[in-house]
Amino acid sequence: MRLGLIADVHGNALALDAVLRDLEQVRVDEIACLGDIAVGPQPVESMERVRGLGCPTLMGNWDAYFVHGFPAPRTELDRRLVELGGWWAAQLSRGNLAYLGGLQTIVELPLGDAVRVFAAHGSPASFEDEILPTTPDDLVDQMLGEHQAPLMAFGHTHFQMVRRHGDALLVNPGSVGLPFMRPAPVMRICPWAEYAVVEIEDGRLSVDVRRTPFDIAQFLTVMRESGMPHGDWWIGLWASELSTAEGAAGAATLPTMRAAS
Repeated sequence: MRLGLIADVHGNALALDAVLRDLEQVRVDEIACLGDIAVGPQPVESMERVRGLGCPTLMGNWDAYFVHGFPAPRTELDRRLVELGGWWAAQLSRGNLAYLGGLQTIVELPLGDAVRVFAAHGSPASFEDEILPTTPDDLVDQMLGEHQAPLMAFGHTHFQMVRRHGDALLVNPGSVGLPFMRPAPVMRICPWAEYAVVEIEDGRLSVDVRRTPFDIAQFLTVMRESGMPHGDWWIGLWASELSTAEGAAGAATLPTMRAAS
């Protein structure tokens, strides 16, 4: 059985379409979405595509903000994001907002006869938790609590990850629509879309984290024509990556990490 994992679409329907085309070629049996769907320049289109999949979908932190209200901004960056978020949320229909409000915060998915995948946006404790390769084991234990499964999937960080933790594999498929690139402290946007494929075959569990190119020039046009606030600033975050997007097309798949279940 093959399970496609997507997360953090962030209102980027062009990137989502590229990922879904890849997943169709891979012939996954099911797709799971780990949250943060509509927060971006194409909120309605992204919502329609995810809802059309009819797949298990989790509530992300931005999904919750759309439904329950935004946190008070503390910095200039926060203020811009809250104003953008309000504009994006206003594009959604009552039906789409109701859909977001009904999403689960955690879900367990079968992967074959004896293997389960446990999934949350950030962690079982909070969709704002960050599980990174460098997060100390004891802190990961606190975030996971009593939840255990051979494979545990999380989003939120916008960084791809496959990490062993005890007997489990922790996987983050990265971000479909807004993948980040280190080094810190300056966050750069990667010129590709990210996802993962999980497979169980003959008792063996494998995780394949992938990236695929999409038309960033077209996405810039979408942003310019959207009318969203702070559009020039948001476009500027992407524009510098346009020149490197061509190089991303030649490296669409990252290495696979495999482990016996």
